Amino acid sequence: MLDLSHTVEDGVVTYKGLPGPIICDFLSREKSRGLYAEGVEFQIGKIEMVANTGTYLDSPFHRFADGEDLAELSLDSVADLEGVLIEVEPGSRVIDRESVSGRDVEGKAVLFRTGWDVHWGTERYFEGHPFLTRGAAEHLVESGAALVGIDSLNIDDTADAERPVHTILLGNGVPIVEHMRGLEQLRGWRFRFSAVPVKVKGLGSFPIRAFAVATERKPG
Repeated sequence: MLDLSHTVEDGVVTYKGLPGPIICDFLSREKSRGLYAEGVEFQIGKIEMVANTGTYLDSPFHRFADGEDLAELSLDSVADLEGVLIEVEPGSRVIDRESVSGRDVEGKAVLFRTGWDVHWGTERYFEGHPFLTRGAAEHLVESGAALVGIDSLNIDDTADAERPVHTILLGNGVPIVEHMRGLEQLRGWRFRFSAVPVKVKGLGSFPIRAFAVATERKPG
C-alpha cells in the first residue's frame, strides 16, 4: 500500500487565503482521568478547518449546487479504481490534450505526477503550479476517466477565474483529487486507487487518505 496524501497538521496552509486547521483537545487526557477508573484515560480531539485542507477530494457539489455531495458519492466512484499514472515533463506547467491522448483511461483513476509536491509547505507551492487545460479535461471525459488527481496546488490554472477543468470534470460526475504527494512510488506498477472522504451531507470537498495498492510490476 502506497500513501499518496499530505499530513494534516495544526496550522498547515493548503491554499493561500484559506485558514489552516486548528487541532486541539476537546477533552484532554489529564482532564479525563477523573471520569474513569484509576489508570484509565482518553483524549477526545477537536478540529476546526475548511473543507479544502490537505489532500482532498472534490465532488460535483463543490462546483454545482445540484451536483452530488460527499454523502451521495457511490463508493465505486472513489474506491478500488484501476489507476493510470501520467508523468508530466519536469518544468512543464501546461498539461494539454496532447499530453493525455493515446492513453487508456476508461473507467480509471487518472493521476498526474508533476513533481510539484516537493514545494509543499513553502511559498513556492502557491505560485506557478502545473495545471490541466480545458482540452485535456474534455479529452478525459470523452475517454471515460472515472476520477482525476494531481500532485499540484490546483487542477485548474488559478489565474483563470472560469475554472474550466473543475467545470468539465465535475459537471460530468468525475471526482477530482488535489494536493497529492509521492506519485513517483507508482512508477512501473499496475495499481488500484482509493480516495474516500467522510460521508458528509451538504459538503462538496473533504480531506482524504489517498492511497494505492500496487498489484504487479508492469512488463519491461
